Amino acid sequence: MLKAVQNLGCSSGFLSQLWKKAHHNTTCGLSSIAISTNPLSNSASTRTRRRHPTTTKLDSFISPVFSTRGTRSERPSRVCETRSESNPDATTSPSSSSAGNVSKINFCQWCGGPTKHDIPDGEEKMRAICTVCDKIAYQNPKMVVGCLIEHDKKILLCKRNIEPSYGLWTLPAGYMEIGESAADGAIRETWEEAGADVEVESPFAQLDIPLIGQTYVIFLAKMKKPHFSPGPESSECRLFDLDDIPFDSLAFSSIFVSLNLYIDDIKSGKLKFHYGTINKRPGSSPSDMHAFSLDNHLQC
Repeated sequence: MLKAVQNLGCSSGFLSQLWKKAHHNTTCGLSSIAISTNPLSNSASTRTRRRHPTTTKLDSFISPVFSTRGTRSERPSRVCETRSESNPDATTSPSSSSAGNVSKINFCQWCGGPTKHDIPDGEEKMRAICTVCDKIAYQNPKMVVGCLIEHDKKILLCKRNIEPSYGLWTLPAGYMEIGESAADGAIRETWEEAGADVEVESPFAQLDIPLIGQTYVIFLAKMKKPHFSPGPESSECRLFDLDDIPFDSLAFSSIFVSLNLYIDDIKSGKLKFHYGTINKRPGSSPSDMHAFSLDNHLQC
């Protein structure tokens, strides 16, 4: 079981490299953490973008050290969740309707023809197959990338100026775009949402959310200059002392989890890389204040 979880946690490129360096003489901590949360969002809608040359410094990874972590008791609830963390339109569109955690696609994205829902030959899952051109619409998870920025022992947060989670606080983050690396996307999103010119220092967390088909990759970063200002999607940007982080006003479960893991690492005196799965609890509703748990938690 542990080996299977290790393979899952190291599926991405930088994760596999990190794992290879430490796998020879170390062990990995596995735990299941129950966390009450609220979901995230970074709109994929058209936005006014700030142009910014992305630069990445990934040659200074934190040395991977593995340790065993026990189960954390459930925390008090924070903020109720919405259906989708990063895309307010993730569950509804003109050509699809919600079907559990997979959208039911009714029209072909290539020719516009009607689709049928069937299991293609040689596959195991139901797919949307065009009845005109026979093309199969595959639905794949989206990657959200962002930065956890520490400056003078404070963390930079942005107050959302858009729905969902309008008026709540989040790390600067958003969808990775075609043609950019995860780190470059995180740098770009930080510039657009917080007006901060940052340099990525190391990956910090990969958090998968299977229910909504999203993976969050959060990087530790530092500001090149001590300057930041809210972009179009933010009404305010502020540095918070760790003890003053507004956990009762955070936008999303992924941000709640990331900040808690960071604070735990700071208290332990060693920053780690974290992998985990944020799972919706069976039978819970989207507004359930105890909707998520962090499972298969690995620390490197």
